[in-house]
Amino acid sequence: MQSVISQRVAQIRQWLEAEQLDALVIPHEDEYLGEYIPEHNERLLWATGFTGSAGAAVIGRDKAAMFVDGRYVVQVRKQVPGDVFEYRHLIEEPPMHWVQEHLPAGSKIAVDPRLHSGAWLARVQQHLDKDQQLVLISSNPIDDLWHDRPAPTLSDARLMGLDFVGQSSQDKRAGIATSLQKQKADAVLLTQLDSIAWLLNVRGSDVHCLPVLLSAAIVHQDASVDFFIDQARLPAEFAAHVGEGVRVQAPETLKNSLTALSGKRVLLDPATSNAWAGQTLRDAGAVIIEGADPCMLPKAAKNPTEVAGMKASHIRDGVAVSRFLAWVDRQVAAGNLLDEATLADQLWQFRIQDPSCTDVSFDTISAAGGNAAMCHYNHNNQPEPGVLQMDNVYLVDSGGQYPDGTTDITRTIAIGNPDAEVKQTFTLVLKGHIALSTARFPRGTTGSQLDALARQHLWAHGFDFDHGTGHGVGHFLNVHEGPQRISKAPNPTALLPGMVLSNEPGYYRADAFGIRIENLELVVEVATEGDMTVLGFESLTRAPIDRRLVDLSLMTKTELDWLNRYHQTVFDVISPSLQGEDLSWLQQATAPLSR
Repeated sequence: MQSVISQRVAQIRQWLEAEQLDALVIPHEDEYLGEYIPEHNERLLWATGFTGSAGAAVIGRDKAAMFVDGRYVVQVRKQVPGDVFEYRHLIEEPPMHWVQEHLPAGSKIAVDPRLHSGAWLARVQQHLDKDQQLVLISSNPIDDLWHDRPAPTLSDARLMGLDFVGQSSQDKRAGIATSLQKQKADAVLLTQLDSIAWLLNVRGSDVHCLPVLLSAAIVHQDASVDFFIDQARLPAEFAAHVGEGVRVQAPETLKNSLTALSGKRVLLDPATSNAWAGQTLRDAGAVIIEGADPCMLPKAAKNPTEVAGMKASHIRDGVAVSRFLAWVDRQVAAGNLLDEATLADQLWQFRIQDPSCTDVSFDTISAAGGNAAMCHYNHNNQPEPGVLQMDNVYLVDSGGQYPDGTTDITRTIAIGNPDAEVKQTFTLVLKGHIALSTARFPRGTTGSQLDALARQHLWAHGFDFDHGTGHGVGHFLNVHEGPQRISKAPNPTALLPGMVLSNEPGYYRADAFGIRIENLELVVEVATEGDMTVLGFESLTRAPIDRRLVDLSLMTKTELDWLNRYHQTVFDVISPSLQGEDLSWLQQATAPLSR
């Protein structure tokens, strides 16, 4: 592979010379700027050999650098040839900083504007040295050089009936049109694939883990939509499904349609739309109004039908996860210390016993022992998967995609009898999880105002975790859904009833062990006897939390009552679907704890 990468870099350098350019910036993203990208858009992998989910490269005429974050410092050295690329930290020294430091004055830096957000381009143009020049290229050399590029996976659209989504596309479009009118915008360009899927009540399987269709859409102030997708991918019932006012356009006509907005006021989200779209609109003479994608908030606040679906899918998912946890305990008891890949594959086998499960909602994190200390560990990126370790823990973070909901659950499992320190930190994580789950807060509260609740007990002992406490979750859509989240970083989005967020505090000790406990929580209204109704959380996830890891001396009566109530609920809703050894296991796993 090393010689192949060297050849590809040499080809890019030939292109740079021919075009009289000095470097090419290659991000991991594709034109949709989503978290997951389809195989045919893995340009960074083609140029470098790197398989991680975040990174970038800069290839210059005589030097090149590969940029990854802390998750991938080991992996990058195994996959990306060190005699071709320098290794750099993506956060501490971003690609454009490296360009300024290492490329001479007068350098021309090639950037494909389709693969970067408008916000990124504006930032770079503002801070780039005056004696260096960004050149926005109209065609990407990798697309021309990649001769065995896989064909795109273009699935047929799946129409989502009202029994799943609860609101017609016409009603959703009317709401977006009202939003446009308030912002005095004539149209909005939608590029987030989950926004388009939500607005038109369609799903697909074009991208691994995400039930979306590769497409674009322009919504106009009169609630009509231009939907850029191949007509052949839409079933005959599509027109009746979406109602009047949806015009299906060939994907290659998007540029013409943007150009036709000349003189119009067009809403564009610079954080989620690519720089090419903004550039095309500006060149056409459109007036750009920068603002958030108007589908984000209504999509995030689930309606009663979506809420019911989320609850139902979590029960079925809980059955699969509980069968898996019971199976793991039996394997360990029999002396079978399995590897992480086998465990992840077996969990998927339990999930797909439910025929409605269409995919994982993200790549399963299956981490044994010290590997669990890497919070975004992926066994597929290792030379060989780790193996369960006695008297340590196994962390499994996984989720499923179902037509009525998306799930995401982390459980940390005792393998043998972990020591007192593991149990202490597990219990501190659990106490933080319970504190957030039982929080009550007024309307207008943001996730960042709640974040400390999940960390307080860890902080009191001098511990913390270096990731957010919670992310939004879509309804049969993206497992990481904005705009709401729970983290230390300020976030202006107030939590609204119907939003679903993860509650996932953790603790990680390098090379030793890792702990995370994650449930999904639904924001609900809570009646009080005070002056106002407040908001709170209702747990959706339905699988046991490992009671063997709880240090009872650290738990208050209120916390134990919460855990026992939670386990009783889990038993009540999933026990009817279990039998034999699995049911016996569940009875033990959810038995009440007392001091």
